[in-house]
Amino acid sequence: MHACPAPDRNTRAPRFRMPANACDCHAHIFGPVARFPYSPDRSYTPEDCTVEDYEKLLATLGIDRAVIVHGGAHGTDNSATLDALRRMGPRARGVAVIPPGRPNAEREAMHALGMRGYRMSTVVGGGVGFDAFDALAGEAREMGWHLVLHFKKSTELVDLAPLLRACQADVVLDHLARIRAEEGVNSPAFRVLAGLMDTGRVWIKLASLYRLSNEPYPHADMLPMIQEAAQRWPDRLIWGSNWPHPICDVPMPNDGDLVDLIPLWIPDPAVQQKMLVENPAALYGF
Repeated sequence: MHACPAPDRNTRAPRFRMPANACDCHAHIFGPVARFPYSPDRSYTPEDCTVEDYEKLLATLGIDRAVIVHGGAHGTDNSATLDALRRMGPRARGVAVIPPGRPNAEREAMHALGMRGYRMSTVVGGGVGFDAFDALAGEAREMGWHLVLHFKKSTELVDLAPLLRACQADVVLDHLARIRAEEGVNSPAFRVLAGLMDTGRVWIKLASLYRLSNEPYPHADMLPMIQEAAQRWPDRLIWGSNWPHPICDVPMPNDGDLVDLIPLWIPDPAVQQKMLVENPAALYGF
C-alpha cells in the first residue's frame, strides 16, 4: 500500500470549449475518509477528493455531466460513490465495484441513483477481479448495465478476448485497454481490440493516456492509436479526465491541459460531439 500524490488542485481553465452536455466519463470520489473509511485491503491511499472538489473542477473545465467510477481505495463498499450520485443528481452516473450475487433490491436502489456498470480490475487490491466476469455479465444484461475492464497490461485483453467475444453485455475498456504507445496499432493487443470493436458491444475510453505515453505532454506518440480509433469507431468512443489521478507514477497532469488535448486528438467537431456528448448519453442513459 502506498500514498498517492495529490492532484493538481490549481486547475487551469482550458482553451478548448466543451460542448453543451459534455460528459467526463471517468472520475473518482475519495472520502472524506472520516465519513467513508478506506478498505483495509486497498493497494493505495489517496487524499480526500470530495464531491465539492470535483464539482469545482467540472465548473472550471466547463463540463456538465459526469460518471463516478468507484475508486479502489474504498474496496467494495460503494457508499462514497453512491453518496456522490445522490448529491450530484441527474447530471451524474456511476460504475460500481461489487461482487456478483448482491440482492436485487440493492442493485435496483443503486440503479435508481444512477449506477450503470460493474468494474473489474487487475490493478488495485480489495476489489473485484475477472473471475467474476461471467456472473457480472449476466447481471449486467439483467440490469441494462455494462462491464468496465481495468487492465494492468494490454496482454490481459488478448487473454480475455474469447470471453469478450461471447459476452452479450456492453463492455468498456478503461484507458485504451492499457495499450502503450510503443505497442501501437500493429500490436497483437490493438488487433484484438479491433476485432472486439467489430462486435458492436465494446467501447473505448480515452482516459489517463499520459500513463501510456513515452513522451511528455502532449504525448504525441499516442496519436496513431487515438486517430485510428476515432476514424473506425467514432460511435463507441468516450473520454474521461481520470481525476484525481490515483496511482499516478508520472508527473501529475493539470486537468485543464488534459481537456486541451481533445482537439489535438479529435480535430473533427462532429466526432468530438459524439465522444463527449452523444456516446456517453447512449451508454449511461442521460
